[in-house]
Amino acid sequence: MSRLRRALLTGALAVLPAAAVLLPAVPAHASDTLRAHAEARGKFIGTALATSPLAGESAYRTIAASEFNQITAENAMKWDATEPSQNQFTFTAADQIVAFAEANDQQVHGHTLVWHSQTPNWVQNLSAADLRSAMQNHIARVAGRYASNPVVKSWDVVNEVFDDNGAMRNSFWYQKLGDGYIADAFRYARAADPDAELCINDYNVEGVNAKSTAMYNLVRTLKAQGVPIDCVGLQSHLAIQYGFPGQVQENIQRFADLGVNVRITEIDIRMQMPRDATKDATQAAYYTNMVKACLAVARCTGITIWGFTDKYSWVPDTFPGQGAALIYDESYDEKPAYTAVHDALAGGPPVDPTPPSTPGRPAASAITATGATLTWTASTDNVGVTGYDVYRGTTKLGSSTANSVTLTGLTPETAYTVHVVARDAAGNTSTASETATFTTTAGSGGGCTPAYRVVNSWPGGFQGEVKITCSDPVTSWRVTLTYPESVRITQNWSSALSSSGTAHTFSNAAWNGSIPAGGSTTFGFIGSWNGTGTPPAPVIS
Repeated sequence: MSRLRRALLTGALAVLPAAAVLLPAVPAHASDTLRAHAEARGKFIGTALATSPLAGESAYRTIAASEFNQITAENAMKWDATEPSQNQFTFTAADQIVAFAEANDQQVHGHTLVWHSQTPNWVQNLSAADLRSAMQNHIARVAGRYASNPVVKSWDVVNEVFDDNGAMRNSFWYQKLGDGYIADAFRYARAADPDAELCINDYNVEGVNAKSTAMYNLVRTLKAQGVPIDCVGLQSHLAIQYGFPGQVQENIQRFADLGVNVRITEIDIRMQMPRDATKDATQAAYYTNMVKACLAVARCTGITIWGFTDKYSWVPDTFPGQGAALIYDESYDEKPAYTAVHDALAGGPPVDPTPPSTPGRPAASAITATGATLTWTASTDNVGVTGYDVYRGTTKLGSSTANSVTLTGLTPETAYTVHVVARDAAGNTSTASETATFTTTAGSGGGCTPAYRVVNSWPGGFQGEVKITCSDPVTSWRVTLTYPESVRITQNWSSALSSSGTAHTFSNAAWNGSIPAGGSTTFGFIGSWNGTGTPPAPVIS
């Protein structure tokens, strides 16, 4: 019998949204609710709520109130719901979510202020200047409405700004305002609510990949510019048929190391239908892995499940033939996924204080202008070694699950002194191996041609882009743009930047150095200058 059915039979839970559900203080007991265990760990466990079942179904309200200490409006706070016509605001549905949280001692995460989707056509058809004004007004009115409400703790300020390859999404926001709209949105949100935690949120950024690296670089740049960004949201819409993302805990940790909080914001884990015991077990393992990855990083503040019952999941309508993505089934019975989340919160990550042994000194082979293969004697561990990281000083050059790695994106004719560190599932790391030194060979141009264009310009600034096309395969690239004195580069993406006077040298990021024969890659940047119209073209070398 599920906890819900036991509660309904015994009267243990109030089936109404108005009365607060009082929960036990820490420490939690093994049979307690999800929220009791999350609170005992100093985390939140949340869910996205739809207003229709919240108003109409007692079972829905009971679980939402008793199991979760954080809620997100699934749709009620988005632009099309709050400002369907210009300056005509409606907050009936959003206020319903906030009132439910107030009644049940929950915090609210606002979702979402600026997004390319579910934004009315009237917004998309505005001129650039009017679009910026509308964005500022919308943020001021929506975030400002709840600024004095203590349960509204945080906001997704901007949502889904990247394509999966790490390039900026070519949304109407980007087309008209360049990527500067992101920083502007955060500044407007801080003005609207000085105390809220302000987040950027995206999907397919759970593990280390091109998209999450682009997000990492953007957050690092925004922090360096003093933009008030406080947290990163990893949506985590996963599917068991595609495998579990790699290096999730490492990815969470690298964002935390930038000085921002991290939250898993929209987790659901879908499967090809029909369900069976094997698929349920895999799904449960994925939920366990995500919860434990968050628990292992102090600045991961919690996990929000995107709904809780399959009865109201968005998945079947969006992914035909797939579903069963949540922790309760259509009848509000707990699934193995519920038990997985519950037990992970109750028990936390395994206690393993023993680090792996020190790996052997790496040996270099197959050295080229831009790469090398390293091998070393494997480490041992009381539980098991999960991977290795190769460093040059404090800079990570590569990672591997085996005792060898092929490095790419190195600089020609350069000496590299490297060492290896082993890690285990509990996050323990070994002492560093002895160092080894190798020198890359002389490189060639690889037959690469850069093509420069100005994407957008405005008084005092412009957005530039360079597309690099190569006739031969390369594993690294570099382009120098030399402008007149009046031009400065203020922001870049999909590249590393080194400036000296009027010369600005862009080189590949860690993920886009390799270009196949006939292939191409693109990087972009924002420049400032003291003119109007199209800025002067640079000398390209």
